[in-house]
Amino acid sequence: MSGVTLVNLDKTYGLGTKDSFHAVKGIDLEIRDKEFMVLVGPSGCGKSTTLRMIAGLEEVTAGDLYIGDQRINNVLPKSRGTAMVFQNYALYPHMTVAENMAFGLKLRKTPKVEIARRVEEAADILGLSTMLGRKPKALSGGQRQRVALGRAIVRKPDVFLFDEPLSNLDAKMRVQMRTEISKLHARLNATMIYVTHDQTEAMTMGDRICVMKDGKIMQVDTPIDVYKKPANIFTAGFIGLPQMNFLSGSVVNSGEGCYFETAGINTLRIPLSGSNASVASAHIGRQITLGVRPEHFIVCTKNDPTAIDATVELSEPMGAESNIHLRAVNGHSLIVRLTGIAPFAVGQKLSVSPNLQEIHLFDAEHEERLSIENNNPLG
Repeated sequence: MSGVTLVNLDKTYGLGTKDSFHAVKGIDLEIRDKEFMVLVGPSGCGKSTTLRMIAGLEEVTAGDLYIGDQRINNVLPKSRGTAMVFQNYALYPHMTVAENMAFGLKLRKTPKVEIARRVEEAADILGLSTMLGRKPKALSGGQRQRVALGRAIVRKPDVFLFDEPLSNLDAKMRVQMRTEISKLHARLNATMIYVTHDQTEAMTMGDRICVMKDGKIMQVDTPIDVYKKPANIFTAGFIGLPQMNFLSGSVVNSGEGCYFETAGINTLRIPLSGSNASVASAHIGRQITLGVRPEHFIVCTKNDPTAIDATVELSEPMGAESNIHLRAVNGHSLIVRLTGIAPFAVGQKLSVSPNLQEIHLFDAEHEERLSIENNNPLG
């Protein structure tokens, strides 16, 4: 078994000094055997530090690290059964592709015949068989990254670690390498932990994703569940492009049911139905935040009961879809994603309506998702 377990894992740089920095704050995470786990979050959230602790490149301040059943806090990096692929490839410029891939095996005094077999096998998997005699300077960025992958593969590690490996590639090559790494995971059937700030990589590659912020874990779940049921406002805003729209207001009750209502002169009132109505009923009069993703709006008529009247501030046509930036009558900014090239000009008046089945409600103070399970009006 080569699952990875983090127990109350903590990292503080400069512990005991006035300039200390608490990078990772007592996180717990279980990465299953043969799982592709993606750690995602903004710069400085602690994801790379966490990966480097697993690799043994950073000391653990507190807590425990396990690979399988073995506690590895004090195990040397070379003995942990991990292989790391870095952002900058870390290839030796004076060595050929074959020599770069074989270097780690030579240090372990692996027999030459076995080295040659493993290098050839990895080169075949990665499409590098015709490039084994080249030096890194004769390779494209994508080819260099494949060499770095090959160097990890030949070691046959228990756990592969990826630290933003596609950041230096252009957009087209990133898409291609994303696919190649996902196929590699399926072929090798290995445990992989992948760090990125790119939510598209997280959503398309991970079996599960771990969203981090300020050294803490915000949510761990499958990509689809993180997208459809974000646990908090941060996750809701970070996952999804363009990000989720947020409206501040309160829950009001009328003879016709529960409504979300914004404050101010030009009030927006959105009816709540189904599970949202059940959740909101315990929060009458309390401040909440309502979230709607851009793709969950449609253009409607001004007299639609759920219409939000707005003015177009910017239109971004992208071919298959368009992002329309709006200023609602109450001053809220909205982004609406529409299919195709939307024919709306700056300054044009427009009414849009949210899909009531795709509304998300969050506690305004603690920013956690409101649900039946945490439906406590006393908070």
